[in-house]
Amino acid sequence: MSQLEEAFSGVKQVADALKFDEGALEAWMAAHVDGFAGPLTVEQFKGGQSNPTYKLTTPGRAYVLRRKPPGKLLPSAHAVDREYTVMKALEAQGFPAPLMHALCEDEAVIGTAFYVMDFVEGRIFWDPYLPGLQPAERAAIYDASNAALAQLHSIDIAAAGLSDYGKPGNYFERQIGRWSKQYKAAETQSIPAMDKLIEWLPANAPEQDRVSVVHGDFRLDNMIFHPTEPRVIAVLDWELSTLGDPLADFTYQLMQWRTPKDIRSGFLGVDLKALGIPTEDEYVAAYCRRTGRDGIPKLDFYIAYNIFRLAGIAQGVYARALQGNASNERAKELGALVGPMADYAWSIAERA
Repeated sequence: MSQLEEAFSGVKQVADALKFDEGALEAWMAAHVDGFAGPLTVEQFKGGQSNPTYKLTTPGRAYVLRRKPPGKLLPSAHAVDREYTVMKALEAQGFPAPLMHALCEDEAVIGTAFYVMDFVEGRIFWDPYLPGLQPAERAAIYDASNAALAQLHSIDIAAAGLSDYGKPGNYFERQIGRWSKQYKAAETQSIPAMDKLIEWLPANAPEQDRVSVVHGDFRLDNMIFHPTEPRVIAVLDWELSTLGDPLADFTYQLMQWRTPKDIRSGFLGVDLKALGIPTEDEYVAAYCRRTGRDGIPKLDFYIAYNIFRLAGIAQGVYARALQGNASNERAKELGALVGPMADYAWSIAERA
């Protein structure tokens, strides 16, 4: 098991700050979850999510509970009701989302809103290099990931009942505006490349030609793969999902190929052929084939935008760390990456 897998996979005892009344939950599940029968054991998943996630085990089956964190929250953040809505709708359309059992918006039960879904048994790959797999297996895992994203972007929004899940148009303009504002609110020093990007990106955004559900954080470790087959059986962590431009979602995953190994375990400069991992061109071609596109013009714009967005997120985490309330010790290291990430994004923008 790699260090990443050691750190993130499996469960642990529930942290003191995230404990709740398990008896109250058990009574609620008996009333709201079909076929539920206790007694109930509660553990916390190790994986780093902003919405605390728990494994619920009964003698007959296992469930997952995902809740808003306790404490004072930003108004639109941690929207577990939206996660519940989108996964329930997508699962009904045959997309690999876990089966949803029930949503509870009554904060009196465990202290915050939460939902309960099926526990999906399978493999989560925390390390994008897929150590321990053969080259052919790596190729198949990445192809399955590509297929899952193409399937998501091909779902009929109206048929899924998700027409009002977000504003469909001007996706990039709205996102750039949002992340620019958030970056400025969290700014701790002047980074000229970020200022240039804030000016350049809105002026150079391509026309949006399709609307789909976008996941917002589509990457390998947000998927559960079948225990033995190269097949995605569940996509998790829909906190940033909305309606928007599918190319934002696809090129966010594509950043993996454009970033160096010390940022997000990127593939830049690595001999992917030897590992069996598809090259950027192969990954793009497979997605285009599956979604009926003849290529992605202005690819450099999308990559620059995504690295800018990532730098903005990192700056926010860093600013919270300086105030003493960020969720992990790596936050301060992230702060040191904001400048280099912005410089790199600007160098791609200049080339575009």
